[in-house]
Amino acid sequence: MKQRILVVDDDAKVRTLLGEMLTEQGYEVVSAADGTETLQRVDDNDLSLILLDFQLPDFDGLKVLGEVKKRQPALPVVMVSGFGTIKLAVEATKSGAYDFIEKPPDPNRVALVIKNALQQDALRREVESLRTETLARYQMVGMSGPMQRLYEMIDRVAPSKASVMILGENGTGKELVARAIHRKSAVSNGPFVRLNCAAIPGELIESELFGHEKGAFTGAVAQKPGKLELADRGTVLLDEVGDMSLAAQAKLLRFLQDGEIQHVGGNSTRKVEVRVIAATNKNLDEAIKQKQFRDDLFYRLSVVTIQVPPLRERKEDIPLLAGHFLSQACAEHAVPQKSLIDDAVSLLAAQTWPGNVRELANTMKRCVVLLQQQVLSACDIEPLLTRPNNLPIEPHSDRSLRAAREGYERLHVIRVLSDCGWNVTEAARILEVDRTALYRIFDRLNIPTAKPSQ
Repeated sequence: MKQRILVVDDDAKVRTLLGEMLTEQGYEVVSAADGTETLQRVDDNDLSLILLDFQLPDFDGLKVLGEVKKRQPALPVVMVSGFGTIKLAVEATKSGAYDFIEKPPDPNRVALVIKNALQQDALRREVESLRTETLARYQMVGMSGPMQRLYEMIDRVAPSKASVMILGENGTGKELVARAIHRKSAVSNGPFVRLNCAAIPGELIESELFGHEKGAFTGAVAQKPGKLELADRGTVLLDEVGDMSLAAQAKLLRFLQDGEIQHVGGNSTRKVEVRVIAATNKNLDEAIKQKQFRDDLFYRLSVVTIQVPPLRERKEDIPLLAGHFLSQACAEHAVPQKSLIDDAVSLLAAQTWPGNVRELANTMKRCVVLLQQQVLSACDIEPLLTRPNNLPIEPHSDRSLRAAREGYERLHVIRVLSDCGWNVTEAARILEVDRTALYRIFDRLNIPTAKPSQ
């Protein structure tokens, strides 16, 4: 579709001149001779931009601009005047105009201003679309009692500056809680930065947090800002903070005390304002007893503690969640929307879901990818619950306890791999084993090291 521009001027010659010029540049042009006609055109047309004269026979151009902005706040308006003054330009900009052009209009200037205004508007639309997509992606779903209490806690905590510790099992949605707190906070317009402490080797966690200078260590080929610096005037989520090394914990504690960061290999410090949210699935009380987590850091991070309920404690939310994830997966994979009949919902509600909401979401993705029918029954989805990625679980002729343990262990490892997209590093973290040890488990239990083809 051509972009449509409204040219407003009481001089027919000016309207014709601008109209012909813009038509040659590929725009569709409509015109108006006064303020009343302008507002009618705004109501009747899908406009991309307005060229609006200051001097109109019925209304002052600024008054028309104000009315346009009430009706369509995002619509770009460029003011045009034969009495160009700095005062007029400032007044127009304050009233919401994108730019100001003097008469007689220079064709090159007009073309450039319109191009820039439309590009900025396209960028705004893209940002709004991404924001809407992000909000949908990180939407919290559930109306159960535990979730209502969680929403109430988020509403109470978000406006404050207090550090928050989010506790919960893997897959319960701790990051969603952190994002909800950020979205409702005073720094919601600032960045939200996430650092997965478990996914970064201990020797690099300090650099990831605080940044580093060029040459600070092998591989530091350029200066790099840290997560705390990137989150300035926003929020940082320290995910899986229980896996942070003791050395990094000490430096994080110092930052929480004085609000200053120093790059690894650097000499200067700078102040940053960051709201810190931490999350973990570990028992930090036990970690403190084992001298694996500093108690003074724990007290700093857990001014407020939020416990995210596991899915087994909010089973009444499963129908809502399943429908939400099914719709989301259909949109993601560009397939017609699917639905679940009652026996399928009952089957899902009967599962224990050790992987919590993340496991349910991945199950719905498997249904979308592997099942062709649009209406899904319990018979359709049951095989996908018991055999992730259609991997067979070989029966053991040996009925010993050892064989039974290995059978369950193999099924559990495969399910964890499936839930994290066959990411071995993430699976090792969830299973709480070393990556090398996990590869040995693969060999022992005859588990493939890469995701099988569907």
